[in-house]
Amino acid sequence: AYFTLQVIYARRKYKISPPETRGPPEFERIFRAQVNCSEYFPIFVSLLWVAGIFFHQGVAAACGLLYLYTRFKYFQGYAVAAQGRLGPMYASAWMLWLLLGLAAAGLLAHFLLP
Repeated sequence: AYFTLQVIYARRKYKISPPETRGPPEFERIFRAQVNCSEYFPIFVSLLWVAGIFFHQGVAAACGLLYLYTRFKYFQGYAVAAQGRLGPMYASAWMLWLLLGLAAAGLLAHFLLP
């Protein structure tokens, strides 16, 4: 919701009416950052859910909070400059891989161990 509100504020600031997605580079960076975060959200929620159920709720929750923080920093960095998104993008990707590993380990333990 925070990212969507930032796009709404940017639309008002730069006078870009929906459904237009073109405008000044500042607006396009904010819009693209919001779209990128939205594209990865279903993957994140799925991995968080499986890791929380089959591995450990506390560990999954901590990874989830770190992921959300890195996406927030990604959004902030991308809104300022395209290069500002790279560090947080790699960190959020690492968190997704970690959640994937936790989910896989939990599933394997659940189905293979007595």
